[in-house]
Amino acid sequence: MRFSVLASGSTGNAIYIENDQHAFLVDVGLSARKMEQQFTMIGRDLKKLNGIFITHEHSDHIKGLGAVARKYGVPIYANRKTWEAMDGHVGEIPVDQRFQFDMETVRSFGSMDVQSFAVSHDAVDPMFYIFHENGRKLVLITDTGYVSDRMKGWIKGADSFVFESNHDVSMLQMGRYPWSVKRRILSDVGHVSNEDAAVAMSEVVEQKETRIFLSHLSKDNNMKDLARLSVSQTLQSCGIMPGEFVHLFDTDAQKPTELVTV
Repeated sequence: MRFSVLASGSTGNAIYIENDQHAFLVDVGLSARKMEQQFTMIGRDLKKLNGIFITHEHSDHIKGLGAVARKYGVPIYANRKTWEAMDGHVGEIPVDQRFQFDMETVRSFGSMDVQSFAVSHDAVDPMFYIFHENGRKLVLITDTGYVSDRMKGWIKGADSFVFESNHDVSMLQMGRYPWSVKRRILSDVGHVSNEDAAVAMSEVVEQKETRIFLSHLSKDNNMKDLARLSVSQTLQSCGIMPGEFVHLFDTDAQKPTELVTV
């Protein structure tokens, strides 16, 4: 199983996952043209996609969904409430491309199992995904205001995480956003901070080689170096030394990561 974070941030999000038999996207938060460019950068072809999994209806996750779905005829998976919330925002998607993926269920695609789980975010019914194959586990968890014990139970022990590290609290508090937006981001249905993300990470990583890709960084209230430093320091305070078995990686709003084997 291999993956690339094609884009991650306030302006658009998309993650590519493949094995030898299947190729999937999680979210299409970029235009169809931009998605084609991202695929070219990792040496892959949108025409070979077998499915797209949607996490929730916010525009930075579905911006290009309608155009990509219609152009490439790809099956789309989302839960019922998310489908209802997307109607009117993604244009017409043929009925034979629309599939319901219920919360806290598993779908199998050959040797790959895809598991959905709930997060805490101000969308109608947000959920993220865990990919399993041959005893390896890839967790995607962004767009959540906190990481509950229930979430930790689902994601614990992954070999690779794409983990939200959205904002630095001080930058957010002193920044230009109106207080209503700051309050929303800091709430239990907003986004996790660097430090809160790291505390959650410390409780779900196991004593094995683990890659963590810091994702969904705010362009106004965070920086890559700051996120990495804050997460590293917090992990150390929790007794985990980054570089020993836990390795941190950046993601970018414009440039995809290299394809990584889970």
